Amino acid sequence: MLEGYRISHLLAFRSMEKDGAHDINPALLRAQAEAIGIPIVERDYRSYERAFLEVVDELRRTGVRIDGAVFGHIATHGSLVERVCGTLGLDPVLPLWGRDPRELITEIVEAGFEAVIIGVRDGVMGSRWLGRRIDASFLRELAEMEPGVDPCGENGEFHTVVTDGPIFSRRIAIEAGEPIQRDGHWLLRVTSFSLVEKERFMSGSGKGG
Repeated sequence: MLEGYRISHLLAFRSMEKDGAHDINPALLRAQAEAIGIPIVERDYRSYERAFLEVVDELRRTGVRIDGAVFGHIATHGSLVERVCGTLGLDPVLPLWGRDPRELITEIVEAGFEAVIIGVRDGVMGSRWLGRRIDASFLRELAEMEPGVDPCGENGEFHTVVTDGPIFSRRIAIEAGEPIQRDGHWLLRVTSFSLVEKERFMSGSGKGG
């Protein structure tokens, strides 16, 4: 967005074949979209590539101009991005590609983004990390206690949900969650959350609806 791209839609895909570490309460994703002010398109899939192609084609048929797609990959899935975008004639936008993970996560934190860990790979990081906020103290502790873990979780060591940032009009407050173990991962199943006005949250005067 800072580079001048106009983001028209957010895309969220959920596998129908298996539950995994990427699983997020769909209501959380909708809350993100509401807080950011950009419509979200959700799609269950058996083939990610096919679902991606179908969604873009459907949006184009409604008259939406789509020239590119933005991906948050740093060092993985580059060939998949190139293949999907090549088929659709899209400009692949990878603003994080090739960045140093420690510098990148530090920049994200300093920019005011807030993220919470909702999934970890068992045997690499334990359930105690669930619900942990990504901040400077997290980075220090991670380096000391889990030195082999990528600071951005790029190799699947952990997964997060963004709850606030400069592009959010309201903050997502996670109020309750249940840790569960499944398919070699510990997951935080978020069961309660709310969208909070930032001024009211900062002043401690209560929650927004």
